[in-house]
Amino acid sequence: MTVYLVGAGPGDPGLITRRGYELLSRAEVVLYDRLVDKRLLLAARQDATLVYTGKQPGHTDRQPDLNEQLIRYGRSHDIVVRLKGGDPFVFGRGGEEVQALNEAGIKVEVVPGITSAIGVLTSAGIPATYRGMARSITIVTGHTGTKEISGETQLETPLKSIVSPSGITEYDEAETAIPEDGEDNIDWNCLAKLKGTLVILMGVDNRAEIASRLIGGGLSKSTPVAAVENGTTVYSRTVHTTLGHLADIKLKAPAVIAIGQVAALDLIDSTQLPLSGLSIVNTRSRNQAEPFSSLLRDAGAEVIELPVITFKPPDDGGLELRRHAAWLNRYDWIVFTSANAVEAFFACLRDARDLGGIRVASVGTMTGAALRERNVVADIIPDKEQSTAGLVDIMPAAGPISGRKETGRVLYPKAAGAPPTLGDGLRKKGWLVDEVIAYRTVPATRDDGITDELIEMAKHADAITFTSPSAVYAYLELVEDRKVPSVVACIGNTTANAARDSGLAVDVVAKEQSAEGIVRGLIEFKKRLAGE
Repeated sequence: MTVYLVGAGPGDPGLITRRGYELLSRAEVVLYDRLVDKRLLLAARQDATLVYTGKQPGHTDRQPDLNEQLIRYGRSHDIVVRLKGGDPFVFGRGGEEVQALNEAGIKVEVVPGITSAIGVLTSAGIPATYRGMARSITIVTGHTGTKEISGETQLETPLKSIVSPSGITEYDEAETAIPEDGEDNIDWNCLAKLKGTLVILMGVDNRAEIASRLIGGGLSKSTPVAAVENGTTVYSRTVHTTLGHLADIKLKAPAVIAIGQVAALDLIDSTQLPLSGLSIVNTRSRNQAEPFSSLLRDAGAEVIELPVITFKPPDDGGLELRRHAAWLNRYDWIVFTSANAVEAFFACLRDARDLGGIRVASVGTMTGAALRERNVVADIIPDKEQSTAGLVDIMPAAGPISGRKETGRVLYPKAAGAPPTLGDGLRKKGWLVDEVIAYRTVPATRDDGITDELIEMAKHADAITFTSPSAVYAYLELVEDRKVPSVVACIGNTTANAARDSGLAVDVVAKEQSAEGIVRGLIEFKKRLAGE
């Protein structure tokens, strides 16, 4: 039995470490903080217990209760993950949690995370150190309790509600927590004399007092300052100013403030990426989402994975599919219309040799890629319309087969409830078609790890992508008010027609039925909007 303190990184869910992600996917219990991106929770097991540990209004210190929770779960479960924003030991009270677990005799492992003090600045193109400018880094908290500044008593900012970029109302305890000692015990005069980079976390509300202290300690008013809001996310915003004007800029938490010569640097222009600044919903199933998400991230988008569908075996457990797979010598062609059908069918084979001389047809490039992963190259793939109708068009007409009394025979492993377009079309061309259920597509539910927060994030995104009609129907069933982002992108005409029939306005239809095709379609659409 082990409790793992895992650093979730500075914001972008893709910045968690490989070790942290692996533990998160195995954990029986996950206790997560408010600033942890909720999309990370999709990596958890579907049967995992998810425990929110963020502070609530009116609670200034829940740490003793949280320590008891960790001990209780640590004694009753084999793998418990305590998911903390940034790094567990940087202003996160992780040390206190480890001490409590050690005293209780519970095994603990700490998995480092990218601290926002470094990661946020790096992502914004601001190096914390730079030869000739800064050879040291000092990280301090901007929390200040009741304290005296320039002879005046300053009261702690009251607890306030905020609205996150996702539209969810939250409470910003990071900017309003009162230190246990009730006073500011940081020697700002000493910090003003340091020559390196000063990085301040959780200092937005107190930036005027902090600037005043540092200037009073001898730091020039013209000292460069950079403040990065919502670092590493699509909502990231960098403001460059000087120490003398730090109090004058508009700034919202969470933000990292860097003070020193490196704060004048701006080495990376993230807006060069074609989809930068856009949040895009990927509705593909859990086991198929990552390749598409990677393409979107590479183009600069922030990806919200909302797996609205999941796949189940046929009602007979796959008995008919296995029976047909055992009779492959009867068939001249096998036609595949989805990667899921490929996966289900090949699970019934000993290896690719079972296919013998049977020819293989694929409805599109994504399905063709699934075949190539199994060292099978499709004999035909539609060039123009990658759909079941397009596949029927390019299939040859059936003719007499040497040594047989019947014409050619086709095996069609399909999804339950698939439209009859392909089977009927091939029969009109003279083929004998055996259709067999390979899998069922069912809408995802809250039991599949979808939370209200994730749905809200999706609804407020800039664009949403659909790669099948079933994804369209499942999304609209899952989202009670049927609200969708302003831009709807579909993988092909079949999916686009399903979206339109459901009352959605479709903005992008991929010319090529593939993940790459959707990304290119979104890029072209963004350029058109910008008048390029």
